[in-house]
Amino acid sequence: MPVGEVGVEAFRIAVRQVTQARGAQREGALRRLAEFGAVDPALRQDAADAICAYLRTPPAAPAVDGAGAVGGADVAGVALRRAALRVLVGLLRPAASGAGETGGAGAGARAGAGEDAGAGGASPGVVVDLSGATLVDADLGGCELAGARFADTRFLGATSFADARFTGDAIFARAVFHGPVRFDDARFAADAVFGRARFRGPASFERVGFAAMAWFGRGEEELWEDDPAWDTVEGVRPAPWDEPNEDDPGWPVAVLMGDYQGWEEGGDGARFGGDVSFRSARFDGPAWFCNARFGADATFRDAWFGGPVHLDQPAVDLDGARWVGPAGDDPARWPLGWASAPGPDGTTALVVDGSVAPYSRQLADRDPDVRRAGLRALGELGDGRLELRQRVVDAVCAYLRVPLPFDVTGELTPAQAGEVRLRRDAQRLLAERLRPAPGTAGGAGDRHWPQTNLPLCGATLVDLDLSGCQAGYANFAGAQFHGATRFDASTFARIAFGLGGSEGRASFHGDVTFAGARFARRRDVRDVLGGVVFHAGAVIDDPDVPTAGEG
Repeated sequence: MPVGEVGVEAFRIAVRQVTQARGAQREGALRRLAEFGAVDPALRQDAADAICAYLRTPPAAPAVDGAGAVGGADVAGVALRRAALRVLVGLLRPAASGAGETGGAGAGARAGAGEDAGAGGASPGVVVDLSGATLVDADLGGCELAGARFADTRFLGATSFADARFTGDAIFARAVFHGPVRFDDARFAADAVFGRARFRGPASFERVGFAAMAWFGRGEEELWEDDPAWDTVEGVRPAPWDEPNEDDPGWPVAVLMGDYQGWEEGGDGARFGGDVSFRSARFDGPAWFCNARFGADATFRDAWFGGPVHLDQPAVDLDGARWVGPAGDDPARWPLGWASAPGPDGTTALVVDGSVAPYSRQLADRDPDVRRAGLRALGELGDGRLELRQRVVDAVCAYLRVPLPFDVTGELTPAQAGEVRLRRDAQRLLAERLRPAPGTAGGAGDRHWPQTNLPLCGATLVDLDLSGCQAGYANFAGAQFHGATRFDASTFARIAFGLGGSEGRASFHGDVTFAGARFARRRDVRDVLGGVVFHAGAVIDDPDVPTAGEG
């Protein structure tokens, strides 16, 4: 029932105190907002806005370990933020069936700031904006959100959106999930945007329904020409790019012009450091994973795809997946080793592609010996079949873009040393095919693959030797070069080491030489390298003049 005039004034005071007061006064204000929200649904949006504004204020930095666990740097502050989030969840979560259950109709009136507070049947019209917030052990499972903005949000500890309902756009662009996260059984009625989100622990999207676009590509915001948000884009500050082996490339905030065909800026895609499961997920609209990086197992078993798909990373498992997307220009890109075939129920089934044997998805295997055999098979496959060479290179480059969780230049375990050797093997496979040999013309059977493109955006490369190589377009934006690197006497039709200026720039952590290199027509090598960071010696034009610390 609506509150009276006196109650409305008390509500306004509570709203101000949540954002302006401290300590016990703020705690009391949170308790009152929960009570008001339980009594009058019309007040829930204002209450949610006040709580979100508080949670968006920078916290005293909590101690976070490598797994995303929260320590005791600010125990009281962390506890109050957890309490505020629970009150917000109470405004968003429909009433539980039992009166004594968490989130029940009477819970909001009884709960203190440190307890779960239900709203007694939340209106699905509540919009949440927690962009840039730091949330600890966030449990929004079962919540209903009309619109949700979690762009640049840091999720510490365990996070759950299991069984949540998003009736408007859900924006998780550039969010960082430090611990495990679950979206199991969630439903996205509008666009779900996870561009350049980072999942440092395991992530589960099992049985999720994506009714519109599911975006796990570059970290974009979609804006139309007259959107006032253009005025605030430059003020967005993503979380630091503190990833192993990677000097911060300064990925910019990418912006789409109305549709995902036109880009203003770009960068890396979503990054999965642990296992990720999209088992039995349903994608009714575009399923976009272009430039995404999978550091461990990625299963899409029994998934259902109904629109355009870009999912060509070799780590992906598509057993039992179905596709009913529209015919058209390149509507689906699957990993090399998978093919579409008519299914028994009228859909298109994803099956093992026998036409590319003996390669059979070995790069997705956990056994390094199997992956090494897969690299050999890929090299032989491309040598014999001209039409597959670019797809083979794309698969090898995607493998080199897999994020590594350990310092490649530190003291390595035997398993880690094996991973680095495999990375060198993959680099060598590419270099040997890009380096012309006497008597080769690039035909079938030759080990020279002329004019091949190298999509190595964000790759971690160790002792890369492309000396004397010739290639088409090479994209090294944000790439990290460790050990000794050679580009001497190499020739590229076009090459990029960044996205423009210092944004998305590559970093050379060891010595590098570009002596005699030719990077695109009418462009000086130094112009192409503008914005690149050199942490050691760099020979750019004159082999006798080393340069260090440029950028």
